[in-house]
Amino acid sequence: MRFFATAAKGTEPALRDELRELRLSRVRADRGGVHFEGEMVDAWRACLWSRVASRILVEVAAFDAPDGVSLYAGAREVGWERWVRPHTTVAVRASCRSSRLTHSLFVAQKAKDAVVDVVRDRLGSRPDVDRDDPDVLLSVHVLRDRATVYLDVGGASLQRRGWRARTGEAPLREGLAAAVVRLSGWDRTRPLLDPMCGAGTLAIEAACWSRRIAPGLSRARFGFERWADHDDDARGRVRRLREDARAAAISTGPPVRASDADPLAVEQARANARAAGVEVVVERRDVRDLAGADGGVVVTNPPYGERLDAAPALYDDLARSLRSLRGATVAILAGTPVIPRALRREPDRWWRLFNGPLECRLVVYSLP
Repeated sequence: MRFFATAAKGTEPALRDELRELRLSRVRADRGGVHFEGEMVDAWRACLWSRVASRILVEVAAFDAPDGVSLYAGAREVGWERWVRPHTTVAVRASCRSSRLTHSLFVAQKAKDAVVDVVRDRLGSRPDVDRDDPDVLLSVHVLRDRATVYLDVGGASLQRRGWRARTGEAPLREGLAAAVVRLSGWDRTRPLLDPMCGAGTLAIEAACWSRRIAPGLSRARFGFERWADHDDDARGRVRRLREDARAAAISTGPPVRASDADPLAVEQARANARAAGVEVVVERRDVRDLAGADGGVVVTNPPYGERLDAAPALYDDLARSLRSLRGATVAILAGTPVIPRALRREPDRWWRLFNGPLECRLVVYSLP
């Protein structure tokens, strides 16, 4: 079976490496995500273990769709009754690019009509639509007049970890935070510090990763567990996957610290770390104080741009503190060129990432 794992723009290399570590087959990065192949159990493992992916999609059909008639006809050829019954609910997400079909809502409507008509014709009545919490979520992508139809294996976004009840003014999404930590080059043995932690997402993702805590364990159930073909055998296999994931977690990891000058941010980060079940030392501390960071890894997301106001003096203070470190690796998700410019040196490596709609640079420095 062919699968596609979606992710935030720019994080595809991190997701590719993560899926290869899960020993999935034919892993290949592409725009907006990563392709892989295997059996359904491989997609279940990806849902359970991927920190970077937003969604895991399984391809169920691909056909030419230059217009609405051909889109409807192609979608009707799929045996939807395998996954959808009259008592289940459905929803369709759609996108189109470089095609004669240009309206995603029209594409979604046509695909939805095909699904419910097939179920009605073969099983006697139509399933309902539930856009908020469907049992079966479809994704239809039309590219250059060819439609690919997917089922969303996870259901809701995989980035909803369940622990982030409290967020700062400009929260970093969990999947992007996981990608930043991975791309920083952190080896999960050296101490890690986020000196501008906000809600603590970077530090918490790092702590969970180092302790081998599968992010999907916090989910009560995934989308595929609500499909009509999810039988007792499948339930038993998923139960064993969860048991294996719980057994894989370790009780301790390298020191992970976070700090912020804002007392409210410190409170939020501590609460989120407790909810995630990991030990992160969170302190109220000025960014000019990076005591104990020599030889470790500093990963941070300073305030910038439209999301938060920041005085240039803050970047200068951060740069001076970082330049004083010895033997450290520094990774900064910079939403403005002012931030790396303040460090007065070119990064050793960098990636272009997107924090929502904001284009950023993840710049990484290896300090002598």
